[in-house]
Amino acid sequence: MADGHPGRDQIEQSVQECYSTWGTSYHEDYYGPKAPYPPVHVDLLRRIVRESGARTVLDAGCGPASFLRYLAEDGFDLYGFDLTEEMVFEGKRVFQERGLDPDRVWQGSVLDPSAFSGPGTRAIQYDAALCVGVLPHVSPEEENRLLSNLHVAVRPGGLAIVEARNQLFSLFTMNRPSYEFIRDHLIRADELVAASAEDANYVHAGLEGLKSRFRMDLPPIRRGKLGEPGYDEVLSRTHNPLVLRQQFESAGFRDVQVLFYHFHALPPMLSAGNPSLFLKQSLAMEEAEDWRGYFMASAFLLCGLRV
Repeated sequence: MADGHPGRDQIEQSVQECYSTWGTSYHEDYYGPKAPYPPVHVDLLRRIVRESGARTVLDAGCGPASFLRYLAEDGFDLYGFDLTEEMVFEGKRVFQERGLDPDRVWQGSVLDPSAFSGPGTRAIQYDAALCVGVLPHVSPEEENRLLSNLHVAVRPGGLAIVEARNQLFSLFTMNRPSYEFIRDHLIRADELVAASAEDANYVHAGLEGLKSRFRMDLPPIRRGKLGEPGYDEVLSRTHNPLVLRQQFESAGFRDVQVLFYHFHALPPMLSAGNPSLFLKQSLAMEEAEDWRGYFMASAFLLCGLRV
């Protein structure tokens, strides 16, 4: 692109490469007994979907049917698609293993409205549509397209759920993301310098002083397994829950809730002193509507009903 930023095709290609080696291991890595943090969002999501009264459920960006395999236990009419071929292959295997139709898992992009119906199927409106683990990999220019596609995919009154990484969590972590959030979103250093160019040196000196207050070496960059780009080497954004809620409502959803998960009892850098106690106390904090989640939870769900 002329402005030097990667376009949709380039972003999606890098994301596909990133996840290409995770097809068979992703679920075990993040949902299995050795996951760094238990998948507390599974019970939260299942409860929300059950209470909605939904029967037909779509998971847009389903990975290897990571969450759909749990919903399969609840008797829902399930569908899912993912961007990455290897994830889709594993998702089909999981469906077949559970006696479900593997053709109800297909390959597609959340930015393509036709992907929400699946290959060779009639247009369908679902009672509920989920989009978990996808929004970080969507550019700011395209995220309203994703929300619009979700809106069209669910029936009027139907449920939509979007998951995002919590940008405000960085105000608690005291590390590189903390500095970057304060510099870019609170101070807005570029705007400050542009408004008063003669004071640029003062601003830059202040930022260097600010930077020295944070652990700029943390968190470590997550790289790929076999030479493919890792999670932190592809587009992997965080979102401000206050701002994203407004976008969700503007996209045509009502009764929107912000629900937090993956709490941290202390900034993560302090967990090494007593990892088991840190995990125990963090899990004890898991309360989706606790206001502290705005700062102490690293992820959140937006849930709303289509107008």
